[in-house]
Amino acid sequence: MEMKTLRLGIIGLSEGNGHPYSWSAIINGDFDMAYMQECGYPVIPEYLGANRDTLGIDYARVTHVWTQERTLSEHVARASGIETVVDKAEDMIGNVDAVLLARDDPENHVAMAKPFIEADVPIFIDKPLAFARKDLDWFSEQVNAGKFIMSSSALRYSAGVQTHRGAVPGLGALKLAVAVGTKDLRKYAVHYLEGMLSLLNDPKVVAVRHVSEMTGKDILYLEFETGMLGMVCVFKNIVGSELNVYGEQGSLSVSHGGAYPSFRTHIVEAIHSFRTGKSRLPFEKTWNVIAALCAARESLENGGKRVVIR
Repeated sequence: MEMKTLRLGIIGLSEGNGHPYSWSAIINGDFDMAYMQECGYPVIPEYLGANRDTLGIDYARVTHVWTQERTLSEHVARASGIETVVDKAEDMIGNVDAVLLARDDPENHVAMAKPFIEADVPIFIDKPLAFARKDLDWFSEQVNAGKFIMSSSALRYSAGVQTHRGAVPGLGALKLAVAVGTKDLRKYAVHYLEGMLSLLNDPKVVAVRHVSEMTGKDILYLEFETGMLGMVCVFKNIVGSELNVYGEQGSLSVSHGGAYPSFRTHIVEAIHSFRTGKSRLPFEKTWNVIAALCAARESLENGGKRVVIR
């Protein structure tokens, strides 16, 4: 019996985030270069063009798209080969098997995901799932009620993390992990935090302090249940990212690699999960990442106070 093709809806765009273009092209297996070059993110047509031979995910297709503007939705559809543009995101319900919420503005995730969650439509939500504890609590309640919600950073699946994870036990007792990256606390710290946790098999974060007082230079001090310490440094005006781990018997330096392999694996994991009806990523791991991020925000807003995660 031939496997049914999953019909996927995609929701976007948010400022600075071109994922509806790239994710849809990666899934659908092709794209219109002329339109893609107009998407506003030069890196997207560059890496899609360089990887045409690995575009396409079997038995899945983005069939519906919604953005906040009809003309923008139509442009995404033309660029990425999407058949149907809807005027309201909720119009996808009943016409798709699952939804990719490809916006990375976490304060809007509950409101945008709620209609699909209430209608029992499986949903994958772009990073970060939440930036406020009340929103994380709401998502936790839905998962506990049996709803399908999956969310992660693509750096959980980066080539560097996947390549080096097997070397971590050889470092002995871990003492310190340091992740460095660019941009901001609200949208991008989750990348470096989740890449670190994924590499280390997701140790539980028990307390966080935001220790920087300088705008555009966010420094997070992490305490782990294992006794290891961590630091995540997110600076607005630097280039590149790196992850270093130090143990009693050795150290490890990890470069995450390019965006395309991480995005593709990220999406494959979501689609595999949709097909099986169960997230391949336990929500407890997502909760650990996002609870630490929310604690960092709370610490920043309270003058660097140590915030214990419960």
